[in-house]
Amino acid sequence: MDTKEEQFLYNLSNVDGIAGHEQEVREIFKEEAKKYTSDIEFDGLGSVVARYGEKGPKVLMASHMDEVGFMVTNITDKGFIEFQTVGGWWAQVMLAQQVTITTRKGDKVQGVTGSKPPHVLTAEVRNKVYDIKDMFIDLGMSSKEEVEALGIRPGDMITPRIEATRLNGGKFLLGKAWDNRIGTAIVLKVLENLAQENPVENQLYLGANVQEEVGLRGAQTLTHKVNPAIAFAVDTGTAGDTPGMTPKEADSVLGKGPQILIFDATMIPHQKLINFVTDIADELNIPYQYTVIAGGGTDAGRMHLSHDGIPSLAVTVPVRYLHSHTSMIHEDDYLNTVKLLTEVARRLDDEAVKEILSY
Repeated sequence: MDTKEEQFLYNLSNVDGIAGHEQEVREIFKEEAKKYTSDIEFDGLGSVVARYGEKGPKVLMASHMDEVGFMVTNITDKGFIEFQTVGGWWAQVMLAQQVTITTRKGDKVQGVTGSKPPHVLTAEVRNKVYDIKDMFIDLGMSSKEEVEALGIRPGDMITPRIEATRLNGGKFLLGKAWDNRIGTAIVLKVLENLAQENPVENQLYLGANVQEEVGLRGAQTLTHKVNPAIAFAVDTGTAGDTPGMTPKEADSVLGKGPQILIFDATMIPHQKLINFVTDIADELNIPYQYTVIAGGGTDAGRMHLSHDGIPSLAVTVPVRYLHSHTSMIHEDDYLNTVKLLTEVARRLDDEAVKEILSY
């Protein structure tokens, strides 16, 4: 991966965008997509989609833009921030972490998550996971007025504060919000690849949805708007290659290719579509991994129920430490997912789509 492409991944990781506050990510998506097509549209919630190709079946490939984070709910008289989680968080990864509050004007304010010190807690409380509702954010201010003077108000976005980087010169990339900025990068790279070739035999819609982390909401509205024949959710999945995982949990390994989601709590994917994708991967010797998410789902959960039903599949990049301040991916998984989805998009012509839709 060249330096320019690597920096693009870092830029996507570093910008801030929780559900309902995706504007920084959307601006990057728009600017990149405009290099290859002038046909860019939005749904009413702020999801964005770029169309490439003039004829043939509609194919939607969409990531989601939002990351897990928090929202300001109250400023105390002594200048501390009370907050609401936005997306799923595990309390044990939240304390003593730096965060960024983005004001209405776009100013960035630095803070840190805090709680009572363990020295004043009873032994019973110290041995339990600290309750999120008792945490706060410390800005180093001493009054509500000082905080308000920074432009902070209830409803402002709060995100993890970390700069993406390559870990120790290897192939592992560390950063916040890989869920799902890496999916957004893949969608844009597929558009770039196809735009450099002959015209495609379909109408390819490359999208980025809002509000996935709070209930797959943008996927529902954008898929309804596009009404594709086939849909793909490009997302992230859990990695099982760290200490302590059971053999069943350890079926996904960083660096071994994209994950093909064969079951999750929101969708049983279309079997002909799975076969279409994996046959291409086998033909081109692109590594991939089958995976199951028993307790969660992706945007494909809403995509496949749109209109009269749309054959859908989630293709995901394995990630360590999802929904935390710091997550990790492998660059080969990114590159192989781009390669696979570019070829899938290229081959989904009218004949292929009719075969998938034949019963």
